[in-house]
Amino acid sequence: MGKIVLVTGAARQLGGRFVRRIQRDPGVDRVIALDAVTPGHQLGDAEFVLADIRQSAIARILAEHSVDTVVHLDVSAKASGAGGRTTVKETNVIGTMQLLGACQKSPAVQRLVVKSSTNVYGSAPRDPAVFTETTPPKSLPSGGFAKDAVEVEGYVRGFARRRPDVAVCVLRFANILGPEPDSPLADYLTLPVLPTVLGYDPRLQFVHEDDVVDVLEIAAREPRRGTLNSGTFNIAGDGVLLLSQCSRRLGRPTVPVLLPAVTWVGTALRTIGMTDFSPEQIRLLTHGRVVSTVQMRETLGFRPRFTTAETFAEFARSRGPGLLPPERVGRAVGRLAEIPLGGGQAGTTHSTHGAR
Repeated sequence: MGKIVLVTGAARQLGGRFVRRIQRDPGVDRVIALDAVTPGHQLGDAEFVLADIRQSAIARILAEHSVDTVVHLDVSAKASGAGGRTTVKETNVIGTMQLLGACQKSPAVQRLVVKSSTNVYGSAPRDPAVFTETTPPKSLPSGGFAKDAVEVEGYVRGFARRRPDVAVCVLRFANILGPEPDSPLADYLTLPVLPTVLGYDPRLQFVHEDDVVDVLEIAAREPRRGTLNSGTFNIAGDGVLLLSQCSRRLGRPTVPVLLPAVTWVGTALRTIGMTDFSPEQIRLLTHGRVVSTVQMRETLGFRPRFTTAETFAEFARSRGPGLLPPERVGRAVGRLAEIPLGGGQAGTTHSTHGAR
């Protein structure tokens, strides 16, 4: 008999895509798709189970279906269906605790894959230029999804110590973009005008939705020869983009705001429901974040099909034209860069941490 795979978060767009993909694996016998809300997309031949991972019933579901592989995708910065930040946090943290407790009791579980985020590194002024999987954050995230991800990974490490017989893979994804993204950063980049932090131009990394599904499939299988898919891996496309480059490629003008006022702007945007401009996102848009993907390539054996720039281009095409044509924005920025500021030489720039 082939593998029996349980996928949490199946009602999300990414979860649905993975459920449909993993069914095509000849080594998979059955797929159990689980979520607390009914999905609005097709799940192929997967068996859908309507259940909340925050409830103890998850242990019964694992036992009834003799699940041997668990792919936990229900860790997100946004709620699926009704519910706000409280519901998201409970699902991320309490739900993960319940799921891991059920996995610990199940002798059939042999492999666990957990979707995490590079948000666990935080974003701070004195961050290293590049984070590796073993780099400790200079400042631990104090709230929001980033803190959820840190807590989730802590519980996963505890589970791995208690069940050393289970192969555990944690995938720390950079900002996920593509034609159908579902994240606060994607919502921010869709705004007609992008508020930015005055004096900062952060470096950003992206990973394409297609690459996310590909690497999840690699993590859920037995490791290929010469590779190891147990451990923690940063997942991102090659290269980086500055926020200013992103805005020009989208054709969306920016409005630089003094750092103390950015929080007020974020609160206003959340109040009117335009985007979840959280403190952790403000820190990202101030200091940026770049991670090393050496282990992803050399140990996991995964090479993304899309670079950061190509991923962003796919996203930009799906959003449609901005207020200004990208080429006009680029020319305007170029002319502004030639204007001397404060008596300095034309073209002089002031470096910031975010633009290393």
